[in-house]
Amino acid sequence: MPKLKTKSGAKKRFKVTASGKIMVQPSGKKHGMIKRTNKFLRNARGMTELSAPDTRIVRKFLPYGR
Repeated sequence: MPKLKTKSGAKKRFKVTASGKIMVQPSGKKHGMIKRTNKFLRNARGMTELSAPDTRIVRKFLPYGR
């Protein structure tokens, strides 16, 4: 059976932890920081866990991310 290809856009945006969770950066931090509140910027730091319905979708794009 041939190897499965990983979607290149997905491998740039998502990380899979050792336990199998999918981590993603919060949205809204690329530009326009001046209009965002300090609380929003603080809470959007780091990585967050993807929700369960979205995780099922992303797993199709990362076939070897287990």
